[in-house]
Amino acid sequence: MDMLLTEIDHVAIAVRDLEGAISWYQEVFGATVEHREVVDSDGVAEALLRVADSYVQLLTPTTDTSPVAKYLEKKGEGLHHVGYRVANCAEALEAVKASGGRVIDEHPRPGSRGTTVAFIHPKTSFGTLIELVEDHGGH
Repeated sequence: MDMLLTEIDHVAIAVRDLEGAISWYQEVFGATVEHREVVDSDGVAEALLRVADSYVQLLTPTTDTSPVAKYLEKKGEGLHHVGYRVANCAEALEAVKASGGRVIDEHPRPGSRGTTVAFIHPKTSFGTLIELVEDHGGH
């Protein structure tokens, strides 16, 4: 079987204070924000800090009912999910389904920064929420 994951796209960290988290990464590590976006469909605001060819994605909820808001309420701040880059999101998602895995997204959907994404349920992947990320042009 061919390896479907090509690299780590991002590590997502749920935070309550997005500006405070950005400042901390800037002051401590010299990290700078490469991209910011509000994804209304997911109820989140994100900031992407580039680390080599990957990102640290800082996430904060924009609504009290978003999945990230529920996550913060239940588990507190911290690692939310890992995004793996794939050449073809639909193909990778079908591979998970074919193995009997549980998925959150039945079909790939638009993600931030023009990507195509799909989430895999953490119960399938040993407790880690996984996002498959198909990047349509230069990370």
